[in-house]
Amino acid sequence: MVNLTGTMRTSEFDSSDEESEEEHQLPLQVSWLALPMVNYHHFLGICALPGCKFKDVRRNLQKDLEELKSHNIQDVFVFCTKGEMVKYRVPGLLESYQQQGFTVYHYPFPDGSVPDIANCWKILEELRICLENDKRTLLQCYGGLGCSSLIAACLLLQLSDTMLPAEAIDHLRELRGARAIQTVKQYNYLHDFRDNVATYLATKDAAARSVSR
Repeated sequence: MVNLTGTMRTSEFDSSDEESEEEHQLPLQVSWLALPMVNYHHFLGICALPGCKFKDVRRNLQKDLEELKSHNIQDVFVFCTKGEMVKYRVPGLLESYQQQGFTVYHYPFPDGSVPDIANCWKILEELRICLENDKRTLLQCYGGLGCSSLIAACLLLQLSDTMLPAEAIDHLRELRGARAIQTVKQYNYLHDFRDNVATYLATKDAAARSVSR
């Protein structure tokens, strides 16, 4: 459990300067991945962390959540860990989402890393249920480049038997910029994704047969 109290002294920052920067912030950018390219008639949103205050970034959480509501977003998948939310000064983000009426799915894994294949499969199953129920759905991590783009690319590979991992990566980089899919670990994860899924499902199926005997 992460202790959210006493982790950041507000006196370290000039609040009036922060308020001025927040007042002039650009709207939170949401990129929409067109899933019809894999014969799936939905769009999937990706964005960076709302309300983030880190280094030269000073965002206003309330304004960012209002921006997301203006896109009619209903369901949000958050990949930031609790520790990252404290670091970026939005420790109550999940609660703020819920208070604003969003349905939140929290599947944390550290920035730049990858989820284990069982967790990834669970994320994708939940994601497809949201989309198939015509929910306007958003993926969100710190920058919208690593974890969120990784899961979006996995979804493309799951929905299309013919799309190559390199094509999925290209689609995300066209959408989010050249820094999407940030690490070698994430790059390799996508290239091994289908083999790892096949192994996972075979193991899961064998375990289910064993229990049913």
